[in-house]
Order: sequence, then C-alpha cells, then structure tokens
Amino acid sequence: MKRNNRWIIGFLVLAVLQFWSCQKEDRSPQFIPPSEVEEIEGSDFSIVTLTERAIERTGIQTATVGEMSQSPRRKVIPYSALLYGPEGQTWVYTSPQPRVFVRYVVDVDYIKGDIVVLNDGPPVGTVIASVGVAILYGAEFEMGH
Repeated sequence: MKRNNRWIIGFLVLAVLQFWSCQKEDRSPQFIPPSEVEEIEGSDFSIVTLTERAIERTGIQTATVGEMSQSPRRKVIPYSALLYGPEGQTWVYTSPQPRVFVRYVVDVDYIKGDIVVLNDGPPVGTVIASVGVAILYGAEFEMGH
C-alpha cells in the first residue's frame, strides 16, 4: 500500500507543478514597434513618431531651415535633408517635436554642393531631419513593419 501512495503523491505533485507553471504570466519580451504612424486627416501625409531606441539605432539627425545671407534672401537646407519621390516630388521631414516627423513639400530652385536653395519650403528656423530621411519615408509608409 505504501508503494501505491508514493505513486499517487508523485502524480499529484507533478500535476500541481504543471498546473502552476501554466498559470505564470508570460514574461517573454514584448515587441515594441520602432515607429507609430498617424494619418493627417484630409491630407496625403502622416505624422511619424519614432521611439527613443529607433532614433538611436537609425542615427537620424536634425538641422534647421536656414536663409541665404545675400539678396534675394532664400531658404536653404542641407542636401542630405532632401527627399525625392517616385514621380520627382521633393520633400523634407519637419520635426515639430522631438522624435516626431511630418513630410513637407518643398520647391527646389537649385542645388549647389551640399546646399539646396528653395523657392518654397518650411519657414526659416524650422527643425528638419537632415540624416535618415529615407528611413522616415519607409516608416511613414510602413515598409519593413
């Protein structure tokens, strides 16, 4: 009879342990998307918000829209900030807040070296992405998600 009790007790212990292990909460790491995209109502553009980690990993950098010192005063941006669309459109990504980016149409007059002179674009002093704009474009259209 003692042998049968051992088997029964062993079976009950295993059953309790197995039940208990199923009740533990899942502690596996949760996937956090590197960006969040929110459509701007009534527009073809979206707001792209990157995580802090995404900014670090991609190396995205910003600059500000400048102004030429000679007359006529024209807006200037770094060439690295300029993004070409598939049909020849030109944009930059403005950054109204840290880690937040919005595509903005620009009209290029000419390019001289690494400077782009604009006919039209965001106001002087506007923060724009100057490195990593293709990554922002991919995030906006959820490429790679």
